[in-house]
Amino acid sequence: MRSRMPLGDFLVAYLQRAGVSHIFGLPGDLVLGLFHRFGQARGLEIVTFSHEPAVGFAADGYARSARRLGVVCVTYGAGGYNVVNAVAGAYAEEVPLLVVSGGPGEAEQKLAGVHHQAKDVEGQWRVFQQVTCDARILRHPERAAEEVHELVGRILTESRPGYLEIHRDQVDVSIPVPPKIRDWDGTYARTPSDPRKLREAVAETVGLLREARRPILIGGVEAYRVGAERDLLRLAEKLGAPVVTTVDAKGVFPMDHPQHMGVHVGPFSPKPIQKRVREADLVIALGTLLTDMNLGASKPQVRRDRSVWAIGGRVNVSFHAYTEVALREFVAGLARQKLPKRREKIEYYDNLKHTSLEGSRPGPLSINDLLLEVNEFLAANAGYHVFAESGDMLFGGLELRLRAGGLYFAQGFYASMGFAVPAALGAQIGTGVRPLVVTGDGAFQMTGPEISHAPRCGLSPLVVLVNNGGWGIFRPVSPRQDLLEIPPWPYADLAQSWGGVGFRVETRRELSEALRAAHEVRDFVLIECRVPPDELSPISRRYIHESARKGRAAARAGSPGRRKKA
Repeated sequence: MRSRMPLGDFLVAYLQRAGVSHIFGLPGDLVLGLFHRFGQARGLEIVTFSHEPAVGFAADGYARSARRLGVVCVTYGAGGYNVVNAVAGAYAEEVPLLVVSGGPGEAEQKLAGVHHQAKDVEGQWRVFQQVTCDARILRHPERAAEEVHELVGRILTESRPGYLEIHRDQVDVSIPVPPKIRDWDGTYARTPSDPRKLREAVAETVGLLREARRPILIGGVEAYRVGAERDLLRLAEKLGAPVVTTVDAKGVFPMDHPQHMGVHVGPFSPKPIQKRVREADLVIALGTLLTDMNLGASKPQVRRDRSVWAIGGRVNVSFHAYTEVALREFVAGLARQKLPKRREKIEYYDNLKHTSLEGSRPGPLSINDLLLEVNEFLAANAGYHVFAESGDMLFGGLELRLRAGGLYFAQGFYASMGFAVPAALGAQIGTGVRPLVVTGDGAFQMTGPEISHAPRCGLSPLVVLVNNGGWGIFRPVSPRQDLLEIPPWPYADLAQSWGGVGFRVETRRELSEALRAAHEVRDFVLIECRVPPDELSPISRRYIHESARKGRAAARAGSPGRRKKA
């Protein structure tokens, strides 16, 4: 960095210092100058896909897996509005993204309208205010460097997306770069805890742990976001207590660890997990969000007087609240304490019906057996990261068990279909680890064709696609089955046409053989698994029925007749 430099050059240098290696984007005339500035031979690589939603999801996958800032670069209007859904998902799921958009120059803004403009020239900025922690238009060159620094700092400390609009006549404007930014080391300090409150929160929790006979730990997504999973592991091993995770935090605790019981989804959890949580005399919930997905569309099964909830800079110990206590420091503080170790027999549980390949009955492939075979594959081939698509595979993916450091990713709260394939591509770019994707055919038709970019990017995802001919997750409750149908794409053939390898399977044995073969292939692989139309994962059917029941109850409660009677 220099004391004065063109804004575009400053942004390239700044992002490199922040640890960014790739920028995900699509060109457009109102961002073209900045887009080409990013693409110069300076250490930043631009990754393009076919459509802006995939660009946003890919940056999300890159940021989640590589634990660094994800950057999206799009043009104004037609590009910016296209990426809003992916950014909203990143906001809901606490993923640090920087969205950089072009915009019309000063002279253009004086016209009655600029192409790509919707309602007014600042409309896109106002839209992004709703899905980011901070949204800015760079209007004053003399403060541009400081504004970029403030914005990125807020993105990384809050772990939420931010928006930066740079009009195309500003890219080459010379800006001052203050010494504090030129000397910046590329890191941001997280907001520290109040030391007194931290000590008291740890001390009170330790007191409860020493008295508890049957404690249990719940690992939540914020523990992963703030990098507290190592201390969570240390704490668990000191206690000898069982650990469960929530839907959106499946990979925060090693799934092959002997203390991992499985995933807690409220009333949809395996019965032994439900029973163990109910019987706990102390529940330590670390980074756990109280969402409908995590709770299984139910009320919390944990009594407040027997719990410790730590999330969002706050720790609730029974009925005592400690603000200004950072989750990472709280978990680390607990892990350093001398704690009594329990000796409890702990088993891992899921919702699958376990049968061997040899003992399974012949017939069409079921979702249950599909998940069993993917688990067998992951057990035999360590090191894959898994991406689960929203829909049936969001719930089906909860039954997957990774080994030896493999991580699991899904939009466990926002649950936007179309996330998994582009997110997996972005993750492999960021980490170099080969991803395995489980997806339905409906979601694949949204963004799945982006896999055609894998060969030119040197990527090799393994996609297990469930082909049940439509939006299968809604079939149990929809009175109009015809509205759930989708065109019958030849998925395996398309994979071949796009430069990968395609398999088509209809039985459990065929899937087992295809997975083994796929592992040896260095190109991307798509395994099309044909299943009956009414096939669903074990949790999905129960969850959809319960959600529909609650929807009908809410509709009855809000009907004019009921309100009048009340």
